[in-house]
Amino acid sequence: MGQPIKNAKDTANPEDSLENMITAFEQIIDGVGEDRQRDGLLDTPKRAAKAMQFLTKGYDQTVEEIVNGALFESDANEMVLVSDIELYSMCEHHMLPFIGKCHVAYIPNGKVVGLSKIARIVDMYARRLQIQESLTSQIGRAIMDVTGAAGVGVIIEAKHMCMMMRGVEKQNSVMRTSSLMGSFRDNDKTRAEFLSLVNPR
Repeated sequence: MGQPIKNAKDTANPEDSLENMITAFEQIIDGVGEDRQRDGLLDTPKRAAKAMQFLTKGYDQTVEEIVNGALFESDANEMVLVSDIELYSMCEHHMLPFIGKCHVAYIPNGKVVGLSKIARIVDMYARRLQIQESLTSQIGRAIMDVTGAAGVGVIIEAKHMCMMMRGVEKQNSVMRTSSLMGSFRDNDKTRAEFLSLVNPR
């Protein structure tokens, strides 16, 4: 939980990983029938490889590093909500982006976490190859583990390029997923308050 996921990057030299991705992007450009020696594509494999490193930087991060001790004693026991956190991730099935927003709430149980850390945790898990369902629950579990909260609620709303650019090509579809833990799952009033704050009438 929160540790870097084991993959080839864990044992490979970062420079070797970059070179491997550059080679892969060269092959992709060749495969689509382009001339990678023309001016506009000469540096594309390297640029694309560096972009992919950035888009998947969550593999090299942990929750512990992100929180970095920013937990504070508090007698607050009412809902804390951070809404409309921008979210950019990559579908693990087609390696196309899905883009949206995340709403995270928790009920403190003796401790609160630094506000920016919630957004950073969202970003860490988003910057991996993902499906939205897993991303939602990973964020919820991480917040629950870090804060020891009485309950956690997470909702993600996102548009998926794999549905918009290919396949069924539906431009206006939005996927919504939720993860409710502790009092957010067990207490109807807490759940209703969360949903009303995320979707005010």
